[in-house]
This record gives sequence, C-alpha cells and structure tokens, in this order.
Amino acid sequence: MKISVCGKGGSGKSTVVALLAMQAIANDFTVLVVDSDESNPGLFRMLGFENPPHPLMELVGGKAAVKGKMGSGSLFNDRHIAVKDIPSEYLQKRGNLLQVSIGKILQAMEGCACPMGVLTREFLKKLRLGEKEIAIIDMEAGVEHFGRGLDETIDRVLIVVEPSFDSLRVAEKIKTLAFGMNKRVSAILNKTPSVAVAKKIRAELHRNEIEIIGEIPSDPAVFKAGLEGRVCDAGKAFDEAGKVLIGLLKMAQ
Repeated sequence: MKISVCGKGGSGKSTVVALLAMQAIANDFTVLVVDSDESNPGLFRMLGFENPPHPLMELVGGKAAVKGKMGSGSLFNDRHIAVKDIPSEYLQKRGNLLQVSIGKILQAMEGCACPMGVLTREFLKKLRLGEKEIAIIDMEAGVEHFGRGLDETIDRVLIVVEPSFDSLRVAEKIKTLAFGMNKRVSAILNKTPSVAVAKKIRAELHRNEIEIIGEIPSDPAVFKAGLEGRVCDAGKAFDEAGKVLIGLLKMAQ
C-alpha cells in the first residue's frame, strides 16, 4: 500500500508521516518512508536517524542527467523496484523502518525542482511492495505534485488539515485534483486545540464531502520531539495515529 501524505505547508505532514511510520512498525509492517519534499530537511530526525540518506537523485546521475532524460527515457534500468533492490547507501534502515530521499534544493540559482518531481513519479511507479510492506510518501507542500502526476500510482491520498482557512482551501483543491485521478481521499485533522475548533473543521470538510479518518490533537510530546529533532513514539498524537493507520489498512482490504 502506498500512502501519499499531503496538505498545506506547515500543516504537519512530516510529523504525521513519522507518527504513521512508527505505528506501522509497532504493527509488524515494514515501512518505507519516501521523502519527496525538496524543502523540509528534518524528516530523517523525526524517524530517529542521525543522518539523511544519500538522495536518489545521485543514484540516477544528478539533476542534469534527469533533465536530459525527461520525456525521452527511463531513469532506472529495472522494470520494477523492490525495497530490497535499493542500494544500501541510498537507504536508511533501522529494523523494519526504511527511508529514502529524492533530493533537496541545496543552493541558490540551481533551478526548479522539476527533475525531483520526475524522479519521484518514476520511482513510485516502479516501486513494488511485498506483503506486510507499506510506503508512506511525504509530499511537497501544496498541490503541484498532482500536476506533475506524482500521485498516479498512489493507493491512498491522506490530507493533513490544520486549523486555518488556507489549510481547508488547500484540502478542497487536493480533493478535486485527486478525484480527477480516481484516487480515494481522506483527511486527518492535526494540531486541533479544542473540541470546538475540531467541530468547525469537521463541518467544513463534511460540507466539501471530504472523508475524515482521524484527528491528532495538539500534543506537547509532539512539539517537544520536533524541537529536539527526535522521534515521537508515545503520547496522545502517537495513539491517534495508530487509529488512523488501522483505518487506512481496513479501507485497502
């Protein structure tokens, strides 16, 4: 199962990805976390790794090589890619938790992130998961990844919605774009400070016919872990993420 986690910038996508990954491991799954956000640098710390993996962009020859092949050839020689086929230097691993990174914007004037989108799309298209394997993809903020077709082979789109007007509008747009690709969409409320605020968000999502699969309340344990750059595997948010994961798995059956 490939789960795309998307939403407005700052809504907490990477936090939700990390929480879901920790819960999947606790439920005896092998989890591949795909970092396809070219801006946010800290996902590896949230997963408990000391250093990021070498980017897959280097595996295929860098941005220049990808640009040269855009629209004219395959970036990978293999027809399909299994988790076990990913070279170890490009794969962070600790037990059943694995992480790959597509690449990051590293310097000024290096050009657009289009090659990273192309690489993400082909990697996800060729990725084949075995039994008890899950891929969780941390998408870039906003909706551009839909325009690039990155979600083409995704099984489930999960929208992270924080308490803000812009977050709700982005969720509405994501739902429209995902439905245009025949993708099933669910929303998870994140950082809700009170029952009253959560009720208002739920009403707005229901009005836009966006299914709600769970809610992660504002949790001091998450904020502390984020500030310290470490994994969060306990607390209210962690427990609620487990319920969301179970819901996603049931829907896939």
